[in-house]
Amino acid sequence: LSIIFSNEVPEHPCVSPVSNQVFERRLIEKYIVENGTDPMNGQPLSEEQLIDIKVSHPIRPKAPSATSIPAILKSLQDEWDAVMLHSFTLRQQLQTTRQELSHALYQHDAACRVIARLTKEVTAAREALATLKPQAGLVVAQAISAQPSVTVTADAMEVSEQVGMTMDIIQKLQDKATVLTTERKKRGKTVPEELVRSEDLGKYRQVATHAGLHSASVPGILSLDLCPADTNKVLTGGADKNVVVFDKKEEQIVATLKGHTKKVTSVIFHPSQSVVFSASPDSTIRVWSVTGGNCVQVIRAHEAGVTGLSLHATGDYLLSSSEDQYWAFSDIQTGRVLTKVTDEAAGCALTCAQFHPDGLIFGTGTADSQIKIWDLKERTNVANFPGHTGPVTSIAFSENGYYLATGEDSSVKLWDLRKLKNFKTITLDNNYEVKSLVFDQSGTYLAVGGTDIRVYICKQWSEVLNFTEHTGVVTGVAFGEHAQFLTSTGMDRSLKFYSL
Repeated sequence: LSIIFSNEVPEHPCVSPVSNQVFERRLIEKYIVENGTDPMNGQPLSEEQLIDIKVSHPIRPKAPSATSIPAILKSLQDEWDAVMLHSFTLRQQLQTTRQELSHALYQHDAACRVIARLTKEVTAAREALATLKPQAGLVVAQAISAQPSVTVTADAMEVSEQVGMTMDIIQKLQDKATVLTTERKKRGKTVPEELVRSEDLGKYRQVATHAGLHSASVPGILSLDLCPADTNKVLTGGADKNVVVFDKKEEQIVATLKGHTKKVTSVIFHPSQSVVFSASPDSTIRVWSVTGGNCVQVIRAHEAGVTGLSLHATGDYLLSSSEDQYWAFSDIQTGRVLTKVTDEAAGCALTCAQFHPDGLIFGTGTADSQIKIWDLKERTNVANFPGHTGPVTSIAFSENGYYLATGEDSSVKLWDLRKLKNFKTITLDNNYEVKSLVFDQSGTYLAVGGTDIRVYICKQWSEVLNFTEHTGVVTGVAFGEHAQFLTSTGMDRSLKFYSL
């Protein structure tokens, strides 16, 4: 098939209906644009009139230079060289790709190993915190011995360890924590059957009030505690410097304990002995015998007012916090201070202190709005919870071992000790004063005392109860056994009871 004009095999042949001749479309279209006629007979012709011819794609003939044998051999040699060069290039690219893949696989394997190790460390850290074995070494606080001759140096920590916190004491603390942790795991998340349900708790009303426990000349009850073994026994500390033991059932005072030279700001009932403890701004902690009605021990652990008091689960040791910036760990039998620690970097007064239910860690609140968690065995600060804006006025651990409640004026914050973060903030009125926080024995309810009394159900953190019977600020609030009653004290000098 030859073509007019070019005398070559056409790539896109078409026929002219005017002259019935075959043309290369590219050439005839160019001719029509210039002349507008058929080149064979001169008659008018347009591009639309051209008719395409459908043929299989032809093989273009070799150029004249490739028709001789030497030229063909050279052409074949050139093609072979090109193929070999291309093959070599492909092999180089393949080798480079293999090296990159090998390196990427190595990096991926190394990353997987690092992730696995970090995951293992995180799991171990969480388990350690959950089982109350916090990893020491985050912030090493300065520890000093209770002996007056010991100075605040690195050697003092060693002396304290030898003289005060002996290995026997540390082992005793560890054994008690192991027992308590095991018991908690056995209980699991089950709630005692005797526990008052939230709908019944919401029906509580004031059933009794007592205003004659403390002196009317210096009004105000500043602290409150119930005997764990018999919640009918109530312990109060007043602005009149007295400690009073009251029997709820008999509605009468069992003992009035006098000895402090200033108001009594903290009181604790011993869980198994007829012994109570009190602390005061007169910088002393006193151990009282209820049956004898007298002071059996004076613990002088601090140089300034004592702001917080908490009894260890063993019942043998007291934790105290003070305006002198120290917390102290004391033996109630001997009255000796076993160890005394401060965070020198913070340099701030402590406002409250509370043991974790298992006794291996505890929390302190500070005047500059910090919550500090301490490892008792190592005497180190293992965690800090920032977030409050004013002095921390109260701190309480839940019996479940996971939740920590802290209060300041106008808000209460809930912290998860497993994740070390604040998961709930209960915002109160702007002028609300939080003075007391307490969970019930099952960890189901949280009571807040201050401007009024509010009870929240845990997990939902919804308010189920609110009392405004006190005419002064509420300074203490406590749950009876299985939350079968609620009691409170206030600056109006009254002790009140609430139940169905």
